[in-house]
Amino acid sequence: MAKTGTVDQPGAAYTFDSQEKPVRRHTFAVIVDNEPGVLARVIGLFSGRGYNIESLTVSTVTEDATVSRINIVTTGTEMVIEQIKAQLQRLVPVHNVHDLTLEGPHVEKELALVKVKAKDHNRRESLRIADVYHAQVADTTLESFVFLIHGSTEKVDSFIELMDALGETEVARSGVVAISRGAEITPV
Repeated sequence: MAKTGTVDQPGAAYTFDSQEKPVRRHTFAVIVDNEPGVLARVIGLFSGRGYNIESLTVSTVTEDATVSRINIVTTGTEMVIEQIKAQLQRLVPVHNVHDLTLEGPHVEKELALVKVKAKDHNRRESLRIADVYHAQVADTTLESFVFLIHGSTEKVDSFIELMDALGETEVARSGVVAISRGAEITPV
């Protein structure tokens, strides 16, 4: 007979834990050589193992453009996150992998351009909502606005949801950029 919280698999030599492990969102900062194919290898690691990437941003971080920083947002159980981190660290062009979620306080921001097609009352309402969210008008025509908004992913999501209610929308998002808080600098 199985202990509470475990399930016997017929014909299996092992007993499996049936309790669901919590899935958490994690933000990684991956420091890599800036060379062709590096991003493809990182993405291949995720897709080859069935891991999802919720957000991905890449940019050079050194003056001579030889090193880049990849910010990756993904979700998984504690075991999956540890596997991702270990597999990223084994990739040849990777210098360091930082799980900002576990390493302590960090700042995450996202930028989005949101075009809303709106007329009459909805135009005024979209401007009012943009003001509340501190979004800037990046472009305007007689039938639409393009707003620029930045902040947490939750703030951007909320703004987009409200704009969707006012009219047809189109969205372009940057993805999450993140950095640890405090005086410690991530080595390059």
